[in-house]
Amino acid sequence: MSAFDYRNFDDRRQNSADAKAALLAKFKARPPADDPEMVAKAKARAELVQARETRIREREAARLAAEKQAAAEKRAREEAELAAQIAREAAEAAALQERKASELAAKKELRDARYAARKAKVKTKR
Repeated sequence: MSAFDYRNFDDRRQNSADAKAALLAKFKARPPADDPEMVAKAKARAELVQARETRIREREAARLAAEKQAAAEKRAREEAELAAQIAREAAEAAALQERKASELAAKKELRDARYAARKAKVKTKR
């Protein structure tokens, strides 16, 4: 069984008043804003904030430069791949045209051979 709480309302009110007094004493013990020590601390904090912001800007600039570099490299790589693809397609087209030309030449030779054979056959009959 839990312990019985013997505190009454006056005890709680007194504890609350003591806590408020402690907070007020803590607030009053704080040095004023124009105190040289407080000014120095504020100045040091401002310098730290400024240095942090400078580092953040430098990191951001470095990140942007790296992204630009990566984009330029990617663009160059894509252009090289495109040029290689165009060259491949041109070579394939040239090979196709050469193959068609050789097929046409072979067909013409066969046709000419058949024509010559027909002519030779007609000459032998006479």
